[in-house]
Amino acid sequence: MMQTGTAFARRHPALGTTWGLAALLSLCLSLALGLAPGAAAGAETAKHYVCPPCGLPCDKVVYDKPGTCPACGMALVDQDSVAADANAHPKTKVALLIFTGVQIIDYTGPYEVFGVAGFDVYTVAESKDPITTAMGMAVLPKYSFADAPQPDILVVPGGGINGALHNAATTRWITDTSARAQVTMSVCNGAFLLANAGLLDGLTATTTASRIEQLQTQYPKIHVVDDRRFVDNGRIITTAGLSSGIDGALHVVSRMLGNGEAQRVALADEYDWRPKSGFARAALADRRIPDIDLNGIGEWRIERTEGSTDRWELVVRGTSDLSPAQLAERIGGELERKGNWTKVGAAAVAASPPNRTAWKFKARDGKAWTANLTIQPVSGGKKDYTATLTIARVS
Repeated sequence: MMQTGTAFARRHPALGTTWGLAALLSLCLSLALGLAPGAAAGAETAKHYVCPPCGLPCDKVVYDKPGTCPACGMALVDQDSVAADANAHPKTKVALLIFTGVQIIDYTGPYEVFGVAGFDVYTVAESKDPITTAMGMAVLPKYSFADAPQPDILVVPGGGINGALHNAATTRWITDTSARAQVTMSVCNGAFLLANAGLLDGLTATTTASRIEQLQTQYPKIHVVDDRRFVDNGRIITTAGLSSGIDGALHVVSRMLGNGEAQRVALADEYDWRPKSGFARAALADRRIPDIDLNGIGEWRIERTEGSTDRWELVVRGTSDLSPAQLAERIGGELERKGNWTKVGAAAVAASPPNRTAWKFKARDGKAWTANLTIQPVSGGKKDYTATLTIARVS
């Protein structure tokens, strides 16, 4: 039974009737609000503390004292300030498409960049079932096509794209989502997913080094370049392979938040960001060397492969039952067949060392190159050889 103020005062005579009524009202208010007795009096001044949003489950835990989050180790902050900041500055949303066979660095590199920049980053797949990436990582998508929030930035990575490329639901989602996004960015051969959706027609684009020619041949409406780490067309950005997605993401951060913020993010990620370096994997001279399968003529391993955009030297070592002259003939035949290389006449190489042949060829851009192939027996090794191929652009 509820006590009246007078009865409460009689049980606590030292407090008096007036205080008894106030205490009773406070008790009733506390019970009505579901609070413990005595909590209402200090409710207006009590502070609560939370993690700075880090994307982990501990974001939802509230503490009554400042300190450090026992789950993630971050310093706790005032809950009200976090809520006020979220309301005043809604986060930029970034959706990363993932699918079976997706290349890990293609989406996790941009995920890291955009996350450090303070954006709301999430993965999206056709369904919420776990997907398996290239190299076997199991990933649980946060959203499906059906319930994913509309992003401000859409990232389309590459990898094993055949399944996604021929999936009508994936193409439709990319098309619809890109139409409402501020920026759509592909990474690596994710450019083929954008091209398949018709999003690159009439634009300049790039992709991973090994797929440059295929993208140009398969989609002739695209102007494909091989000398840029990323290509910015405004709403559509394509990047070259793999780690190039990090550079593309930093470029987007720079566009949205300024160059200084992009530099801060790069430093936080301990990434050597050089947006004006001019490095592009597809532009290096070794891309002018056709793929040759040496396994059919022995067992080989790469000893050294290095150079620049104007020259390259590739050194391999291996064992073979063939003689140096036979090796030179077999390798030369592959160069002629796969690269349209032309062997320089015997008179021109008469002064060359034994087992050395000279070549000339034109690259895809029509520029002339020279090449030299040397097969050298390794001292003391039976049927052990070093093959050195050097190419140089004609100035």
